[in-house]
Amino acid sequence: MRRMILGIVVGVIILSGATATGNSLFEMPEGVESRWASFENPLGEKGKGGMANKGGKGAAFDLVKAGETKVLMDVQGGGVIHRMWFTLSARGPQPLRSYVFRCYWDGAEKPAVEVPFGDFFGAIHGKMVAFESELFANPEGRSFNSYVPMAFRRAARVTFTNESSRDLDQLFYDINYTLHDNHGDNMLYFHATWRRERWTELGKDFAILPRVEGRGRFLGAHIGILGHPDNRGWWGEGEVKMYMDGDTDFPTIIGTGTEDYVGTAYGQGEFSGRYQGSLIIDDAKRRYAFYRHHVPDPIYFHRDLRVSLQQMGGAGKKEVAQLLQKGVAIQPVTIHDSKQFVKLLEMDPAPDLRTDRSLPDGWTNFYRRDDVCAVALYYLDRPENNLPPIAPVEARIEALLE
Repeated sequence: MRRMILGIVVGVIILSGATATGNSLFEMPEGVESRWASFENPLGEKGKGGMANKGGKGAAFDLVKAGETKVLMDVQGGGVIHRMWFTLSARGPQPLRSYVFRCYWDGAEKPAVEVPFGDFFGAIHGKMVAFESELFANPEGRSFNSYVPMAFRRAARVTFTNESSRDLDQLFYDINYTLHDNHGDNMLYFHATWRRERWTELGKDFAILPRVEGRGRFLGAHIGILGHPDNRGWWGEGEVKMYMDGDTDFPTIIGTGTEDYVGTAYGQGEFSGRYQGSLIIDDAKRRYAFYRHHVPDPIYFHRDLRVSLQQMGGAGKKEVAQLLQKGVAIQPVTIHDSKQFVKLLEMDPAPDLRTDRSLPDGWTNFYRRDDVCAVALYYLDRPENNLPPIAPVEARIEALLE
């Protein structure tokens, strides 16, 4: 029995120690070289790190002027980025939404990753919150870490652009990667895109990830909501939908509600977990932010994929009737109590909650409009995607809350 238990424990240790190249922590892979890119060695060259100031920490950080782009990594050959770490001297919402982070694979002209720096690294809405997940971390609310494996066959280029109106005094970073040509035919390239709708359209889902073409894997999303000032009640009834491989009107994969998607229930408080978290729940400012990383539950697609978030909230019938009376742009969808569940959209004509006394006096779900943004994380079988470029800085920073 002791030998059996020991064998199980050893097996667990080996599995948990697996690396991105498929080797355990104690095995030496063939033909793999370790490198770091930083301002102390931006090209990651062998034997050329820390040469500034005669080795006396002469290039720990750099200035990034307004409008300037810094190339942080530019490598020829195949390999994998395993980890990135950054910190900045300006970490407010507007700067973090103004800085643009880009990654280019295999010499492509179009970036596979093009996102606001803050939202990508978990500072959704540009608000710093201490957290740790499987893929991202901000241990004390002052830094940015990514552990997303990013493979490339022929080249990798990473850039940081300051699209704010002010110089960034200090940018610190290191990008940790390995060089090798051990990639098989099934290797996928990492992609990330960001989009925002200042106010969503009533009854229309928000596109977390517009339709992308190719073979790949959806890795998850960082989602932010700024509640519309006219709305009242709970904002998180919307279901996440995944349309894959030719789906048209209806998705193959669908959830049951926003808080359910991030692993909690009956409302949503602040927490961070290994694969899901809710980093901002600020009812006073109507500001909310959460993430979901599909690591243990892979979402594969073979032709195309689009992912959306239903724009739906909920409140008591009386409160919803008051919103309707005030002319707020909402549309009741369902109403239920312990005995009845009424599907209002299937009724013709639709009943009027303000006057129809046959309806139960219960919880009412309704379409609503909010300010929604999202970073979509995914892998694709090609180094470029078919999505449009990132929105201009003015649209990214509009109405951000400090």
